[in-house]
Amino acid sequence: MTIPDDMGAHNRKVIEDFRAAGGSAHGRPMLLLTTTGARSGRTHTAPMMFIPHGEDILVIASNAGAPKHPDWYRNLVAHPEVTVEVDGEKYTATAVVPRGGERDRIFAEVVEQYPFFADHQAKAGRTIPVVALRRI
Repeated sequence: MTIPDDMGAHNRKVIEDFRAAGGSAHGRPMLLLTTTGARSGRTHTAPMMFIPHGEDILVIASNAGAPKHPDWYRNLVAHPEVTVEVDGEKYTATAVVPRGGERDRIFAEVVEQYPFFADHQAKAGRTIPVVALRRI
């Protein structure tokens, strides 16, 4: 996957296309996650892949293997009430970050399904967080 030069413009286009189509046509399950800025208090929406997990939806804060967590992750840690847009629905959820053995078990399940996350983990130099989005 090639990272666009202007990721903000790329994401705005993906969000626009997602909303116009009522969902993603990019080959992987996609959702829009709206968080509240950790410092600014403003809302921010990010498109991302998701993995169904029981009654929760998982998102992985891999940041494509970058050495720092994505901004959306820092935002939801500060403000765990988020908005999810997926499969034509929009709802409020609570973001829960599993830790320790629970995180490791879930991440292993994710890697079985999507092996590229192992590559992201190998190059990140940090533990990639898994986030469970629980509908309120």
